[in-house]
Amino acid sequence: MSSEATAERTLLLVDPDLDYLDWATKQLEAEGIRILRCDNANNAQKICEKTTVDLVIADIVLTPIDGIELLGQLKASYPEIIVIITASFPGTAQVVKATQQGAHDILRKESLVFELRSVVESAWQVIEGRRTAGEHKQVIPEAGGRLQVIGISRAFQDIFKTVGRVARTDAPVLIYGESGTGKELVANAVHEYSPRRQNEMVALNCGAIPENLLESELFGHEKGSFTGAAAKRAGRFEQCDNGTLFLDEIGDMPLPVQVKLLRVLQEGTFSRVGGNDVLSSDVRIVAATNKDLAQEVREGRFREDLYYRLNVVELRIPPLRDRLEDIPLLAEFFLRKITKKNGMARIRLSGEAIAVLQEHKWPGNVRELENTMARATALATSDVLLAHDIPIGKTLRSNNGITQLFDQLFNFSEENYDINLYDELIRYSLKRSGEDKDLAAKLLGIDEFPTS
Repeated sequence: MSSEATAERTLLLVDPDLDYLDWATKQLEAEGIRILRCDNANNAQKICEKTTVDLVIADIVLTPIDGIELLGQLKASYPEIIVIITASFPGTAQVVKATQQGAHDILRKESLVFELRSVVESAWQVIEGRRTAGEHKQVIPEAGGRLQVIGISRAFQDIFKTVGRVARTDAPVLIYGESGTGKELVANAVHEYSPRRQNEMVALNCGAIPENLLESELFGHEKGSFTGAAAKRAGRFEQCDNGTLFLDEIGDMPLPVQVKLLRVLQEGTFSRVGGNDVLSSDVRIVAATNKDLAQEVREGRFREDLYYRLNVVELRIPPLRDRLEDIPLLAEFFLRKITKKNGMARIRLSGEAIAVLQEHKWPGNVRELENTMARATALATSDVLLAHDIPIGKTLRSNNGITQLFDQLFNFSEENYDINLYDELIRYSLKRSGEDKDLAAKLLGIDEFPTS
């Protein structure tokens, strides 16, 4: 990039859509700003070789390389350049990768009319505020796994921009979110995009294990250390050495175990239950909770020092009711997943079905939506789901015979119990699910399929 500059600041727009280039130029014209334009990645690189470009706004769909690859090449050659990526529907993997490649922001084209000016202004402020010309190139790990995380809402994609930044570090991450919002998927993303991705991520639900066993699960035990300890056993810290330990429902961890976890975080050492040997393990901690840990600290149920050790980077996953744009994408994703698994023909959502889904408050969040799609698929009578085909809550939105059976099941009491009805529902759910008991359980709205 040459030192010549014919304007105070230079902006390069890269997009194959000429109408968009005209619109963006009008939006961003200002005194002291020179705007250059091109329609492909090769021309963008040539322009950057001939003149000093401060800011690039590039579409993700370019030729002969895409916008993210262009971003990486520009940041490698010109570390000081600021790049904003635009996309019609950026996937979470693209958001993470673009963030890790050094993108200033990733914007949905649909939202540009509201966001473009403010984001560009923030970029100009960064440029004006710099006291040094260059920034160090980031070493970017490529994600080895494939994550099925769906979301185009601004709030959700902001989370994955943070994931892209924090994943390459070892900083502990604390994930907040209601039950069913996908906290473990976000934890997986932190691991998958980190240098630790070649090693294991081990998950442990702190609220599902009794206190007397939780310590053993975390740190392991020696043979004979307690009743039932028939052999020496490694704990989760040993199992995921050089990997990631995901502690779900950390707010339910008993205080005595919190003390021992704090020691590991502070000193990196621990001992098995009943053992004297001091062991060490290099583990990155990602924790999640649906509780307000700050409030738990104030009320004495969670250690303040542990809270600050865990809450280095905080991620808050919005509930599904605040992510209306994501509901159609998630619903379609679950429909494809369920029909493919069961060898069924493709099922689509009608506009009115989508409206029904977006009107619902989703107290169970994404998990409830998946369950709803499983039931709708099992009961589908055509390849298009209409509004009355969406089983929201406990009452199905149709008047066919099976709906009446479900209504009777959900209104079950000792007075109206009918063993024949129960057996008929079991048989029907198995038939519609292709003998898949997990899907049949979702159809019935229960956690586990009856064994007898």
